[in-house]
Amino acid sequence: MAERLDKVLSSQNFGSRKEVGSLIRKGVVTVNGELVKQPDYKVNPEADTISVHGKPLFFERFVYYMMNKPGGVLSAARDSQAETVLDLLPPELARRGLFPAGRLDKDTEGLLIITDDGDFSHRMLAPKSGVEKVYHAVLDAPIEAADMEAFAQGLEMKDWTCLPARLRVLEEGENPLVEATVCEGKFHQVKRMFAARGKTVLFLKRVKIGNLELDPSLKTGEVRKLSFQERQAVFSRTPDSPAEQGEG
Repeated sequence: MAERLDKVLSSQNFGSRKEVGSLIRKGVVTVNGELVKQPDYKVNPEADTISVHGKPLFFERFVYYMMNKPGGVLSAARDSQAETVLDLLPPELARRGLFPAGRLDKDTEGLLIITDDGDFSHRMLAPKSGVEKVYHAVLDAPIEAADMEAFAQGLEMKDWTCLPARLRVLEEGENPLVEATVCEGKFHQVKRMFAARGKTVLFLKRVKIGNLELDPSLKTGEVRKLSFQERQAVFSRTPDSPAEQGEG
């Protein structure tokens, strides 16, 4: 598909359309070995060889990053009052159009996907896709069998009924570590589900989306690109998922 050269370069983090236009007119861009000085020159970025200052462009239509989100940072593209997850991106990974695919509360940590692919994000977040999100939570009170049953049946909230979810205890104690698996992403959902059972979440971290697990080597605040296989893992399901069992 033919696109303007300046639009292509701008999408690949070479600057604004105005800045890229100036770059092209300076005579530092070639297409298939030929010097091009017209910003509106039509190219096929997935077939043509585009070089800037003699370096071939590795064109990426979309990018997908995994972030280990720290607490205290907003899951937003921009905010005039607070630091956002995009502010944490190193300059070489930043580009126009990026946004967090789904959100984590400001004080929630863990797996967050950042992309500029709207279709990918919509598919991942749509309840009908059945993509599970797995959270580890520390609570202020022990879990009982009735809590697990309530999660499995689908908790009745004031404004909606949750889809069936799974709850299991990872570590016993006065402040147990538990794992909650949900197929939705309502505002404050996990915290609200526990609150409905009389429990307060003291710490919350997302560790898995679909079959994509948070890279244990990724330190808090760090980010890296997702491989094609990892992107596919987001949409793969485990045999015991509610969606596989016809429950959601």
